[in-house]
Amino acid sequence: MNPFIEKICQHQVEILRWLEGHEDSKEVPLYSSVDIRDADFKIAVVDTNLFPAGFNNLCEHGLEDAVKFIRQAILDRVTPCRDILLVVEEHTRNTWYLESIRILQEIIEKAGFTVKIATFLSVEPEFCQEVNFIELITATNQPVRIYCFKHILDEIKAGRQRYDLIILNNDLMAGIPSVLEETDIPIYPSLQAGWHSRLKSYHFKHTADLVSELAKIIKIDPWFFSCLDAVADGINVNVDQDRTRLTDLASDLFKRITAKYKEHKIASKPFIFVKADAGSYGMGVMAIEDPKEIQGLNRKARNKLYKGKGAQVIARYLLQEGVPTIYNIDQQVSEVVIYQIANNFIGGFYRSNSQKSDRENLNSQGMDFKKMCPHLKKYGDCGVHHDVNIFDLYRILARLAGIAAHREILELEASKK
Repeated sequence: MNPFIEKICQHQVEILRWLEGHEDSKEVPLYSSVDIRDADFKIAVVDTNLFPAGFNNLCEHGLEDAVKFIRQAILDRVTPCRDILLVVEEHTRNTWYLESIRILQEIIEKAGFTVKIATFLSVEPEFCQEVNFIELITATNQPVRIYCFKHILDEIKAGRQRYDLIILNNDLMAGIPSVLEETDIPIYPSLQAGWHSRLKSYHFKHTADLVSELAKIIKIDPWFFSCLDAVADGINVNVDQDRTRLTDLASDLFKRITAKYKEHKIASKPFIFVKADAGSYGMGVMAIEDPKEIQGLNRKARNKLYKGKGAQVIARYLLQEGVPTIYNIDQQVSEVVIYQIANNFIGGFYRSNSQKSDRENLNSQGMDFKKMCPHLKKYGDCGVHHDVNIFDLYRILARLAGIAAHREILELEASKK
């Protein structure tokens, strides 16, 4: 048996009590997706998304569970609640994203609420001037209707429409639109959970604190469930001096990782990821096998690191210990992604990429998704089956990430007061 699983099993009751103590009476994120890399010799959360966009990749039985969990999560936050506005990204040409929000709308409607989808349409503002909504077709040939948020806000102000809750599925990378700041309707996740203020390094600081608590319970080195990291701010990767600073930080991080590998007799060669400290969709991410690679980055590589989503310039980087993945599904390198509503498991999938190695960023061109079925008795034959014991550990780490995100958002909200 995997030594991690054995320790989890030995302390299962204590661990569950510890997790519930952190979750009790606290508003963990409304929903989240958590990326986990399993190298066999260590297992760690490497990213946590508070605006998940892959509901179309979940097992149908997990989506059934999502209905009861979203109902409870909504009523815990806003009661009474009937009418909900789902504010989404402007990826109106991404048909798989459209499918994800269609399924999310369906989940919320099955939970007993009325849902209307809206976006800012700032990229194509003429829609707001000419019509109130656009009707689009998703990747599965299903219709989805998206309204102009500005028009809806005008209707609310005029007293012709009312909503009890706004659910965000937009990461606010470019900042908080004024139309959201103008409304007094409750908004979840918090406006401060967007990438305009959130930093991965802050999230992983809270994650590391919680991992240390877990490690004390099961009596292991917390490094086995976390990643060493470093932060570089005020960096322009096109400037030689800034790349030298980044290289020096990377060299120091490599030394720290190497020391851990020697301590635990890990034969593999360390590597790191250089990634934007804010942002999603796998943009601004690069695997580095040697610190010297940073100094010698060519123009094409620098361009990949220089700008993220929406052509936002990246000036702050997280240097994160790389964790290789042991998974190879259908001859494609794969990693685990867990979906949660208020820290309750609703499914997951393997993110696979035939164009990448087990030491690279899989959230990039060429990726594919395979539905995960961790519990055969409960979910039946609906996707790739998983070892139940190791999956329990993934669930613990995913819940831990949700608790860390809650702490992170509380700090961000307090700093804005």
